[in-house]
Amino acid sequence: MEKLQQQTLTGMRDQLGCYAWQDAEISELVDPRLGIITGFQDLLDQLEILRKIDLQAIPPASDIPAR
Repeated sequence: MEKLQQQTLTGMRDQLGCYAWQDAEISELVDPRLGIITGFQDLLDQLEILRKIDLQAIPPASDIPAR
C-alpha cells in the first residue's frame, strides 16, 4: 500500500464532492499535529496488516478455552 498523500484526499474530495472538507482538515489527516492519538496513515497501515491475515489460520472463538 502506498503512503497516504494530501493530493490523493484532495482529489477524492474534488471529484466525489461527498463532503466539503477544508484543506486544513485534509492536512490533519495526512500529517496530524493537533493531538490525534492515531494518525489516519497509522490506521490504514493497521487495516492493511489485518487484511493480510489468513482467517483460516485463526481458530473459532468457541475453540478458545474459558479461563
